Amino acid sequence: MKSRQLYLLSYDISEAKRLRATLKCVRAYATGGQKSVHECWLSDAEKGDLLATLSQIIDESTDSLIIIRLDPRQKTHALGRGIVIEDPDWFYLG
Repeated sequence: MKSRQLYLLSYDISEAKRLRATLKCVRAYATGGQKSVHECWLSDAEKGDLLATLSQIIDESTDSLIIIRLDPRQKTHALGRGIVIEDPDWFYLG
């Protein structure tokens, strides 16, 4: 049984330094995405770690972050050059 869920994570950061830090943090967990929207397969522990780290970076008064768990029953559609996302057996986080 797979313990990871697929999430869509998006952010709008108003300051360049925090934007770079947010991007670096999210890319460590992302399997795909573009600009400020990323697809992440996360376990509950990974999601907690990611949100804890992001809470130290993001300024709640000027920045925004949304994380949405996608319904695994839905079929994935890729448009253009996109590739269909999958949940592999392992991820390298680093």
